[in-house]
Amino acid sequence: MPSNAQAARRSARAAGYVFPEHLREQAQALPTQPGVYTFHGREGGLPLYIGKSINLRTRVMDHLRTAEEAAMLRQSERISHLPMAGDLGAQLLEAAMVKAERPLYNRLLRRLPRQFSMRLYRGEISVVNSAEVDLTSTPMLYGIYSSARAAREALRRVADENRLCYSLLGLERLPAGRPCFRSMLRQCAGACCGGETLAEHQQRLADALMLLEIAEWPYAGPVAIEERGEAMRQFHVVDGWFYHGSAKTLAAARRVRRTDPLFDRDAYRILRKGLSLGQWALHPL
Repeated sequence: MPSNAQAARRSARAAGYVFPEHLREQAQALPTQPGVYTFHGREGGLPLYIGKSINLRTRVMDHLRTAEEAAMLRQSERISHLPMAGDLGAQLLEAAMVKAERPLYNRLLRRLPRQFSMRLYRGEISVVNSAEVDLTSTPMLYGIYSSARAAREALRRVADENRLCYSLLGLERLPAGRPCFRSMLRQCAGACCGGETLAEHQQRLADALMLLEIAEWPYAGPVAIEERGEAMRQFHVVDGWFYHGSAKTLAAARRVRRTDPLFDRDAYRILRKGLSLGQWALHPL
């Protein structure tokens, strides 16, 4: 629950909030279909905020009523939109546009210079990054993180939940043959001091990491994902968990310009579950 101070600040903002009338007509003119919208600034039309919704008009009107967004709304001069067939295309396009245009008020979905993961190779766990390995095709990678520190913290949580040894995971240094402190507290199963074999520890580590495993791209090349909405149909071109763009016909989808696929953790999270469940019609390109 918010603190009294937070509640007071919200109340003060609400009391001084003035509805942005200069944007009302533009917001009311938006369609009620899915899509991506952009608030453009007064200077040069630069993007201030990019968002997506299954109902563009309703979502943008919600922004206009939100006192916490007053600063962004005051700077906004224009609202543009790109209609999409449904929520899948809206999510993919929003993530791609935020990375490409870097709007001032978007904190999530930004492009990361490197992405990090945990790699299990021959029983050894290490933290790797996208400059070292191809996250789209390298097997036995676990989790997607914005920094090496975040990856190590995730590994520490796995160790805590499964009584794995910090020393054997490279999370702390320990003289050979000496039990770690956590084993004395029974927070480590004792692979460092004979409580279990190294093979048993390695198997428990592999089992614990299974839920975090990054799925390899399951197709031989690019595919077009067909999405049908009430107002339109689209084909979203994806390869190696990377979104290249959308087209209104399959023939046009084959002409969408494709660069070398780079692993995109946001597209991966958007696509993985639906692809594994067979939710969409797919067309190899």
